[in-house]
Amino acid sequence: MSIDKESDVAGDLQIGPTSLGMVRIYVTGAGFELPFDFEPEEAEDIAEELMAAAEQARAIADRDDKDQKGKPAPKGKR
Repeated sequence: MSIDKESDVAGDLQIGPTSLGMVRIYVTGAGFELPFDFEPEEAEDIAEELMAAAEQARAIADRDDKDQKGKPAPKGKR
């Protein structure tokens, strides 16, 4: 499965500090639990990557919105 492929798998995400001074990203879903622990510096790097990805996604959505002006609205979820 690639990062750009849609999936019906659902999960929950929790992020917070651990008692050992790590940052934990905890992902749970039907039949799985995935704890990921990171040093604070690593967590900051991940946060920067998330912000960059959000900016790129926003630019794609804005471009698609501009392309859709004057066209009928798409049906279903976007």
